[in-house]
Amino acid sequence: MSGKADPRPAGDGSTSTRTRLDRGRGALGPALELVHTGRAPTRAVLTAELGVTRATAGAVAAELEALGLIRVDARPGAGAGSQGRPSHKLAVAEDGPVALAAQVHADGFRAALVGLGGRIVATAPGCEVVDADPAKVLASVVTAGAELLRETGRRCVGAGLAVPSAVAEPEGLALNPLHLAWPAGSPVRDIFAEQVRAAGLDGPAFAANDVNLAALAEHRHGAGRGSRDLLCVATGHRGVGGALVLDGRLHRGSSGLALEVGHLTVHPEGRPCHCGSRGCLDVETDPLAFLTAAGREPGPEVSLLQQSIDLIRHHYDDPGVRTATETLIDRLGLGLAGLVNILNPDRIILGGLHRTLLDADPGRLRAVVADRSLWGQSGGVPILACTLDHNSLVGAAELAWQPVLDDPLGALT
Repeated sequence: MSGKADPRPAGDGSTSTRTRLDRGRGALGPALELVHTGRAPTRAVLTAELGVTRATAGAVAAELEALGLIRVDARPGAGAGSQGRPSHKLAVAEDGPVALAAQVHADGFRAALVGLGGRIVATAPGCEVVDADPAKVLASVVTAGAELLRETGRRCVGAGLAVPSAVAEPEGLALNPLHLAWPAGSPVRDIFAEQVRAAGLDGPAFAANDVNLAALAEHRHGAGRGSRDLLCVATGHRGVGGALVLDGRLHRGSSGLALEVGHLTVHPEGRPCHCGSRGCLDVETDPLAFLTAAGREPGPEVSLLQQSIDLIRHHYDDPGVRTATETLIDRLGLGLAGLVNILNPDRIILGGLHRTLLDADPGRLRAVVADRSLWGQSGGVPILACTLDHNSLVGAAELAWQPVLDDPLGALT
C-alpha cells in the first residue's frame, strides 16, 4: 500500500507479504469508514469487523496512518474490565485533512472545516443576509471557507453544500428554494463547484438537501448511530424536511426527491401551503406556525427558529405557549404516525424546533405516535432528539469525505 519493495529474497515470505498487502488495499476504505464512524476503536475490533488476519489489519491501519488519516497508538493497551490481549487504539488524525462544508438557510449561511469523525475543526462567522442570486451567496461562503483553509493550513479533500430545498439528481438543481428567493431549479451544485474551482480548492464539490445531510451525519456520528432504518424529521428556520437512511445508506429516491414529508396533511382545514394543499406539516409545525399559535409577533432580532426555541425553553409556564406547544406536538405526532405506518423505521430522530417540542413533552409526542400507528401499537418506535450541533454542516462534509472513504489511496495520492 505504501509502494515500498519487500527487501527479503524470494521464498522467505515475500509472496505472502504481497498477498497481504493486496488484500489490505481493498480493505482500506471499509477500515477508514469503521474508524471514521467510531465502530473500530482498536485494531482488534478492526480485525474482527473486516474479517481479515491481524497482520492484514495491522498493514491496513499502518497505511491509513501513513496517509495522514488515522493515528495508531504505538503501545497496545486494554480498557478497564477488558479481557484478552491488549490492542492498539485507533483514532482519526486530529491534524489530518478536512472537508469544506457550507450551509445556506433562510437566515444566512455558514462555512466550516470538518475532519474525519464528523469533528468541526473551524467555522467562519455566519452571514445574516442571503442574496437572491445564488452565485453571489455561494461565492461568499466559499471565500469564507478558503480563508479558513489558509488560516489553518489544512489540506482540503473536497467541498459539500447543504441547502433548504429538494435537490434533483443527477443535475443538482434546487427545485424549491422558496425561503431563499432563489429561482426554482437553480443549478446549485454546478454553481458551487465553479466557485470551489475559482477559489483554487482541491477535490470534488457536492450539494444536497439540508435535512438529508443532517440525517446522514446523525446516522454516522450522532443519535442515529447503530440504527438500520432511520427516519429524520426536522424544522429549519422555515418549513419542515424529512430524510430516510435505509441499511446504512441515505435513501434519495429515483431522482433525489424522496421524503418530502413537509407536505403531509395533518390539519385539513389548516393554513394554505405553497404546494397547493392545506394544513401540511410544513406550515403547521414550523417556527412561524408556532409563534403564530402562541400569539407572538416574530421579531427581527434573531431567527424564527431561535425565537421559537427560546419561547418554549424559557416561557413554557405561559398558558399560550404551552397550548401552542401541545398543538404542534399533536400535529407532528399525526405526521410521524403516518410515516411510521409506511416506512416502519427502527428509530426516529427529530431536529430543530421538533427536537425542542420532544424535550418539552416527550410523553405526549410518543403517545400520539403510538396511538395513531399500527407499528407503534405493537411496541413503539424510539423517538430521540438529534445530538449533533450543526448536523447539516457535518453532513455536507460527509459528501466530500465519501470519495475518500470509498478509495483512500485513489482520492489522496
